[in-house]
Amino acid sequence: MENLIFSLNATVPVFLVMVIGYILKNLKMMDEPFVKTLNKFNYNITLPLLLFQDIAGSDFFSVWDTSYVLFCFFCTLFCIGSTWIITAKVYHKKDLVGEFVQASYRSSAAVLGIAFIQNIYGNAGMAPLMIIGTVPLYNVAAVIILSFTAPAASPADYTADYRAKDASLTASRQAAIKKSIKGIFTNPIIIGILAGMAVSVSGISFPAIVNKTVNYFATLATPLALIGLGAGFEGKKALAKIKPTLVCSFIKLLLWPALFLPLAISMDFRAEKLVAILIMLASPTTVSCYIMAKNMKHEGILTSSVVVATTFLSSVTLTFWLYLLKSLRMI
Repeated sequence: MENLIFSLNATVPVFLVMVIGYILKNLKMMDEPFVKTLNKFNYNITLPLLLFQDIAGSDFFSVWDTSYVLFCFFCTLFCIGSTWIITAKVYHKKDLVGEFVQASYRSSAAVLGIAFIQNIYGNAGMAPLMIIGTVPLYNVAAVIILSFTAPAASPADYTADYRAKDASLTASRQAAIKKSIKGIFTNPIIIGILAGMAVSVSGISFPAIVNKTVNYFATLATPLALIGLGAGFEGKKALAKIKPTLVCSFIKLLLWPALFLPLAISMDFRAEKLVAILIMLASPTTVSCYIMAKNMKHEGILTSSVVVATTFLSSVTLTFWLYLLKSLRMI
């Protein structure tokens, strides 16, 4: 019972804040432009400052773990490659393959991941190292997958009109790849992590005024991010393409953690490291998947359905995984 209470205390408050955000949106206390601005503010300001604060205040050399970062990277790479190969053989509709693959591996690591770890340990823990190992790969892989699987004109209809459309699509793919590569180096969260590392390594100490100012913004990160996620929740979309949605959700929430958590345990990853790996593997599909799919000319229905389904179902599955790890005394 103690382990179950621990698990519920770790997950239920996170999802309750999201539910409150959803209720506030439906009560018209916030509208779509406000939610969009809130999410942008969180992503660009509060989350980077939270990660910066946690890393800058720690001993970098005692925290850094190369094997851990590589583990996160290669686990993610395996999830991407294996899903793409298998899905391409099962689904004949190319654009569906792209959406399925992206939604099956791309976790809400920065937002929900930090929220869960902070809720359990009081700080971001190993989330920054996990983010370094996964987020750049998330973005590059998504652009490649969605580019190669984007809808195209059929040969029978290949008129001048369609040639113009294909040329436009090719140009947009190239632009998306360039934008993704640039986005890795300009990603506010990555910048926050790297800046925190630089401060930690150099031993720079800031005046109390600066530390308190940063702390005020960092404190806002988790609650505001969860409210924004809840406010952007669209339940009706989960009914679209229900079969591939459920399959993709099963892979995202259950299959990957079942495969890789035992491996992580065998490599002696424990406590914060193991929780961060769990978040990497089993947290809901990030909302940015839908935005990227739409921007790269995909339908987006399957992606939005998986985002909604995994967000809803993860309240149960994440509680289960935390309960299991706590019962095994791994966290």
